[in-house]
Amino acid sequence: MMVVACVSCKKDGNPNNLPPVSPGDYEGKIDGFTSSDEVYPQRLIAYWSFDDTKNELKTNTAPTATSNDAIIEGGVKGKALSLTGGYLYFAKQFDAFKTDALASWSISVWIKIKNNGSKRTMIFQLAKKDSTISGNINFLLNTNGFPATNDSVLRINPTFRTVGGGFQDNLNNVIDKTNLNNWNHIVLTYDATSGTFNNWLNGVKVGNFPNRGVGNNLFKSHEPNELIIGSNYNGIPGKVPGSDAAVAPMTGTIDELKIFNIPLGEDIVKAMYKLGVAGK
Repeated sequence: MMVVACVSCKKDGNPNNLPPVSPGDYEGKIDGFTSSDEVYPQRLIAYWSFDDTKNELKTNTAPTATSNDAIIEGGVKGKALSLTGGYLYFAKQFDAFKTDALASWSISVWIKIKNNGSKRTMIFQLAKKDSTISGNINFLLNTNGFPATNDSVLRINPTFRTVGGGFQDNLNNVIDKTNLNNWNHIVLTYDATSGTFNNWLNGVKVGNFPNRGVGNNLFKSHEPNELIIGSNYNGIPGKVPGSDAAVAPMTGTIDELKIFNIPLGEDIVKAMYKLGVAGK
């Protein structure tokens, strides 16, 4: 009786009649992606590949002004932008960065940069078009905190402007070890539903102050605004009177700068890092 019962209750290996899966469908993929171009293309609102162009590719917008910049070989994926105390400046008000269009966001970029012991570095700024130096988003690195001989510590210290007109920030003052001789992947993610602001370095969440609050502490994209790669507003001639002694136009290399209108999740951030390492 026991033998008969066991034979009669033999399990079906595919009770829901699911279609077969071929291992070939996953060959060459990383976490399900063939290329980083497959990551939320419909939520990508700005993209610079720096492959023989300095244009923003979603709108094909050329920079209004540039300084000490060059497209070079040896990017993470194709070519890259090299800045030697330089920047790209876009005077256009992009529709995707207007107040009503931008709430949650993520910024992903690959960089090669060194500490300099004297000046902070602005990777990207959503500049507020007025007489203030700080913008709506200030993607800052504290390259001033260590001498140029230190090639193992990277301090990420971005800020954003709030509904109330103040600023919120985050800082990785504990998990900051890396190799500055290599390409490093940095991602900022901001969730407007919870006020959560995260910093990521090479696929690892490193920011120590993610909970930035709601209400008047939420991010706001004040208008009109402009985009700058490699400098703050003060570094663009004729924009802000005086000088900002804390930030200098960037010296370093940038590749694959992408901005999304959603907060990317941990699995996606890790996948983008692995895809970049693989040159995809």
